[in-house]
Amino acid sequence: MDSLRRCGWASLEEPLYRDYHDKEWGVPVHDDRMLFEFLVLEGAQAGLSWWTILRKRENFRRAYDNFAPRRVARYDQSKVKRLLSDPGIIRNRLKVNSAIQNAKAFLAVQEEFGTFDSYIWRFVGGRTKINHRRSLRDIPATTPEAEAMSEDLLARGFRFVGPTICYAHMQATGMVNDHVVTCFRYSELAGQR
Repeated sequence: MDSLRRCGWASLEEPLYRDYHDKEWGVPVHDDRMLFEFLVLEGAQAGLSWWTILRKRENFRRAYDNFAPRRVARYDQSKVKRLLSDPGIIRNRLKVNSAIQNAKAFLAVQEEFGTFDSYIWRFVGGRTKINHRRSLRDIPATTPEAEAMSEDLLARGFRFVGPTICYAHMQATGMVNDHVVTCFRYSELAGQR
């Protein structure tokens, strides 16, 4: 057992969860494929725990062609049927269809802005917003930036992108640093933007 101080949700009993916290959560992401992956996974998580999604993440990558937006945008009804019969992922028709619709909208954003990265990071002024949360109770479910992101994404045809999902996306992709200040990752990530 290590002695590092972590955010309260990063369970030491669950190595997958701890590793996600220690190596990935809050790290600034500027890779379009990874941004699309998080967008799909955050949407799939709606109403479920992130732990459920993390356990199925490799299955999602396999089922969704490693989250290649161009491939996902071309999925037809036979592919949807295969996805809905895949026990390794979340088999919800609305969520599967939203991933396909979101891939199409994602490509349109890339066409307009050059990259999805250029578009999405505008909601935090292009740099990680460093928060100073003292406890998990201090972390909100959404923020004005997440609400603006949600509104704009919805207007562009994205689905499963409500303000809470958008804020979770911002946290996961390092658009905000929501590690509590006592967590060892807080200071490590404070300089990354």
